[in-house]
Amino acid sequence: MSLEQNAKVSGGCKQPKAVCMAEIKEEKNMKNRVVKALVMMMAASTLTMVSPVGIYAEETEAVTEATTEAASEAGTEDADQAAADNVAALIDKIYVQERTDTTDADCTAAKEAWDALTDAQKELVEGEEASPEYFGRDTGDASKDDPRNADEIGDNELLVVSFGTSFNDSRAEDIKGIEDALQTAYPDWAVRRAFTAQIIINHVQARDNEKIDNMDQALQRAVDNGVKNLVVQPTHLMHGAEYDEMVEAIDSYKDKFESVAIAEPMLGEVGDDATVINDDKKAVAQAITDQAAKEAGYDDMAAAADDGVAFVFMGHGTSHTANVTYDQMQTQMNDLGFTNAFIGTVEGEPEDTACDEVIKKVQDAGFKKVVLRPLMVVAGDHANNDMAGDDEDSWKTQFVESGAFDSVDTQIEGLGRIEAVEQLYVAHTKDAIDSIAK
Repeated sequence: MSLEQNAKVSGGCKQPKAVCMAEIKEEKNMKNRVVKALVMMMAASTLTMVSPVGIYAEETEAVTEATTEAASEAGTEDADQAAADNVAALIDKIYVQERTDTTDADCTAAKEAWDALTDAQKELVEGEEASPEYFGRDTGDASKDDPRNADEIGDNELLVVSFGTSFNDSRAEDIKGIEDALQTAYPDWAVRRAFTAQIIINHVQARDNEKIDNMDQALQRAVDNGVKNLVVQPTHLMHGAEYDEMVEAIDSYKDKFESVAIAEPMLGEVGDDATVINDDKKAVAQAITDQAAKEAGYDDMAAAADDGVAFVFMGHGTSHTANVTYDQMQTQMNDLGFTNAFIGTVEGEPEDTACDEVIKKVQDAGFKKVVLRPLMVVAGDHANNDMAGDDEDSWKTQFVESGAFDSVDTQIEGLGRIEAVEQLYVAHTKDAIDSIAK
């Protein structure tokens, strides 16, 4: 899904998609009102021909009441849709990747307008990105999370940078889990948080009134608090596009601190080709397979393989040159002897990680049972919808409809809650802290 909203055309309409949809809805409503009026007129005409004057007067009154009721109903439907469309427009306004001077007010306005809707009106909310799920989907208790945006930081700050997720349970278990582990390991450093996805920041703020800093806000907060030493630990998997953007943001603030160090992402250095693996990739491969096998009820991957079970670990995918990382993770799985572990990506980049390609690999390997699990720090939108959703293009649906497997199950858990992964971040942070001390 693109982070930038582009105007689209629908049929012959040259307006943005939302405008075209509104015109189509209005046209349908007008047709419905015309049909209702014609039915009432035909009923009145029939009564004129067959009824005595007294009966005609009574029936005419009944027809008039029915017509008035139909018109009132049509007016109510129009009002309901208008209220829903207003909320959709407000949601679309904050579904953007850039924070503005009105973002806080816009988030408040969207939530207040949503709360004012009836349950029936909420079901009508539909926009470019807006849907009833934006405010209506239950993703867990936001109060279990900690935005870590307090002042009084001190001299040493450990800024944990994540893409982010609007799924409350995953944010608390995966992202907060990593942050908590780092704070425990380094009590002399104040752990703070930044998300790189403004879309997610706005969503969480509007829905849950939880305010999370973006990169600029977090870095400026550090400056305002007189931080001297800044260590940044990204929770990203690799040196990809998100990592590059993070580094660029940090570079613009480097002269504000006495020292700045950026720790390695989860999987460490990328390497030149698919054959290059490292200790970080090995640690993650071992950690996620151990957890997946245990969750599925097996002692280890070998026991699962003996029972005909394959595990498919679905990452995001990227057009960045770092996409070779996914093939490297497959190499790592093979190197560990996990014949029933397969790496895929939502975006299908690299191409051999696309869903249809992975289905062929699992099928050719002879496994009849499949467990899908995210290869992502969080179990957010991609895990819940792209992987485990019921839509026809979800991975679960595609595996089921291939007809090649006896069962297809899902495990919706992020990497961030696995202790071995948390400790890998702890080790990366230590290297960064040590580099400042030298």
